[in-house]
Amino acid sequence: MHTHIDAQAQLQKNLKAIGYVANPSLAASLHLMDVLQKPLLIEGEAGVGKTEVAKALAEIHQAPLIRLQCYEGLDAQHALYDWDYKRQLLAIQMSNARHIDDKRPNAIAAEQPSSHLKSAVYSEDFLLQRPLLAAIRSPKRAVLLIDEVDRADEEFEALLLEVLSDFQISIPELGTFNAIHKPWVILTSNAVRELSDALRRRCLYHYVDYPSAAAELNIIKARLPDITNTLAHQVVEYVQRLRQSHLRKTPGVAESLDWSAALMGLGVNDLTSSPEAIETTLACLIKTRQDQELVTRTPQVDDAHD
Repeated sequence: MHTHIDAQAQLQKNLKAIGYVANPSLAASLHLMDVLQKPLLIEGEAGVGKTEVAKALAEIHQAPLIRLQCYEGLDAQHALYDWDYKRQLLAIQMSNARHIDDKRPNAIAAEQPSSHLKSAVYSEDFLLQRPLLAAIRSPKRAVLLIDEVDRADEEFEALLLEVLSDFQISIPELGTFNAIHKPWVILTSNAVRELSDALRRRCLYHYVDYPSAAAELNIIKARLPDITNTLAHQVVEYVQRLRQSHLRKTPGVAESLDWSAALMGLGVNDLTSSPEAIETTLACLIKTRQDQELVTRTPQVDDAHD
């Protein structure tokens, strides 16, 4: 038991060292994902750092990060593998040009390749690896990020279940490819649609909420170590207040970091001394016209923190 607790604590420490502040619950989920070799489904609002989990995990393990960005209409051709049809056609034409028959037009020959030529063009030389196959075949254990899986169709979920169940992919022309190393798999969801129970059963689960003020302060300081204590506190206070304003697009941690970096880039160390900087850099936080109209005046910021 102590070994697992120590491993979680070390993982949490390693994540913080590269600028990702994870709470104990997330560290425990990531540790279990590794121990059980099961995918981890991370849900939460946009901008709370779900995608960054996969990036941070790849960095601490020095592993390749393979990302599959999901969208409506995503299919096997774009997620698993495809064939390089242009190169295949060129290979067929070149082969027929070498064995041209004067009584047989080359165009017809090109349309009817021999069985030997078919097997040649449907070889690994002409195979295009998409993210899922690339993760399965990676010579080094990879982090597979299946981002915004809720945006894909239910049909794609069924395809995904096969891959996540056995970590293998069958290609009719070449056979079955089993994972050289089972990847770390992280799925993210913004809950645009409800995911199937079958997919949830195959995954561990973690929900990432907007951070508390204390947690967000730690995140900003970890990612931007040169920020002044005063500015960091003021940014957190302002953003936390905005999240209570019923905006259409609530600013996430990514926006907090962007805003902090923008203020630092302008040489601002204290918002009470440069209140105009808020309006100047508001584009880092407010992302819709409706929200711009809601934020009609600059909220007050606290005096400098010690």
